[in-house]
Amino acid sequence: MIYTTYFAKIKDLPKNVIPISICAKAPSWYGGMEYKKFAPKYEFFMKWKETHDNDYYIKCFKSEVLNKLDYIRVISELQIILPLEIKETMNSPIWINKDYHIALVCYEKPTDFCHRNLVAEWLREKGIECGEYDLNERERNNYDECRRS
Repeated sequence: MIYTTYFAKIKDLPKNVIPISICAKAPSWYGGMEYKKFAPKYEFFMKWKETHDNDYYIKCFKSEVLNKLDYIRVISELQIILPLEIKETMNSPIWINKDYHIALVCYEKPTDFCHRNLVAEWLREKGIECGEYDLNERERNNYDECRRS
């Protein structure tokens, strides 16, 4: 499965869930893998920071990021960047593997507006199981409510 989470929670991930940053600039302390093709573009991100116009951001993120990606290539590239010692023990691709999973990571809490929710939605539309890692019931209700707005 492919999960999503945020940097403050990666310390809580089990060893079989491999974090992959999907933001333009990861925190300086983060030394893990990165997949920048899911990162928001600087121009529309900065405009959103000024206006907090979520509709504008969603439109730009879909047209300038997601619509330019081929999901088969994306999931293949996510598989390729995994550490060799993990790939060697896997008997199925990461998105359906029972032993190993990945977590796409950025900064925002699950209840905050964030591009990783758009990425997760895009992956689900393509038939790839993707959801926020380990939410408790209250967080899950808030997360589902945020995704609908």
